[in-house]
Amino acid sequence: MPRAIWTGAISFGLVNVPVKLYSAVNRKAVRFHQLNGEDGVRIQQKRVDPTTGEEVPYENIVKGYEIAPDRYVVVSPEELDALDPAATRTIDIDEFVDMSQIDPIYFDHPYYLAPATGGAKAYRLLLDAMRDSGKIALARMVLRSKQHLAAVRPTGDVLSVVTMLYPDEVVDPDAIDELPEAAETEASERELKMAQQLIASLSGEFDPSAYRDEYRDKVLELIERKAAGEEIAVQPEAPPAAPVPDLMAALEASIQAARGHEAPAKPAKPPAGSGKRAPGKSAKAGANGRTSGSGTRKRTPAGGAKKS
Repeated sequence: MPRAIWTGAISFGLVNVPVKLYSAVNRKAVRFHQLNGEDGVRIQQKRVDPTTGEEVPYENIVKGYEIAPDRYVVVSPEELDALDPAATRTIDIDEFVDMSQIDPIYFDHPYYLAPATGGAKAYRLLLDAMRDSGKIALARMVLRSKQHLAAVRPTGDVLSVVTMLYPDEVVDPDAIDELPEAAETEASERELKMAQQLIASLSGEFDPSAYRDEYRDKVLELIERKAAGEEIAVQPEAPPAAPVPDLMAALEASIQAARGHEAPAKPAKPPAGSGKRAPGKSAKAGANGRTSGSGTRKRTPAGGAKKS
């Protein structure tokens, strides 16, 4: 069962809604440990004072902000909390806006909000009112010693909040020198129509369940096979596809390839008594490539990589 990582309240106007915060994602990264390549022993990383070479106890470690090379201002957790104690436990709603007004590039990390003790009715009121209005709330909240801009919105029958980046944290695309001027790369009308045709042929409905991290699956399969003692032959890299210099030729080839993945049209109904049957669909087959280094070492623990 997920555990709340924060407890506080949503504040809008004179209304306070007690809530608990839960992470909305569980990333499935494959985590590797660093081992000694000679004997398979796990490497330890220690906090060491470079001037003495001695390990520093955790209770002696403080936070410092570098103001000049090798010059720091030390700040304690108590000093940070004292700057705005109320802000550390409140999601303050500033305004309500249309979702379409926010560029998704500003969204950072999503969380779920659940009602805390005594907050169920106010929680449901806010959820229903926001859902009926079609608006989302822009708010401010402090999480892990940083004040975040955040968006509170209904997600089904639950309120969710996603932390957002501030404008000065988003890179201005004009700063990228490699982006050409529009006039320099203007497409012809025929090229534009072909591109739109390709987009139409690849369009569909978003189904999250249709997507998997296939690379992660291959990594986990590789780990299981090596843990079982199987020797893995590293396959040579496939040569990169030759670039198509002609844009129109590339578009036409892409459209033909997309059409090849479309469901075949239903055959015309044969005359009565013909005895003919529609041909069955051919099965698709695929092969997964394998990549690996040498086999397992004798002292490497079986849990050298974790699913998370």
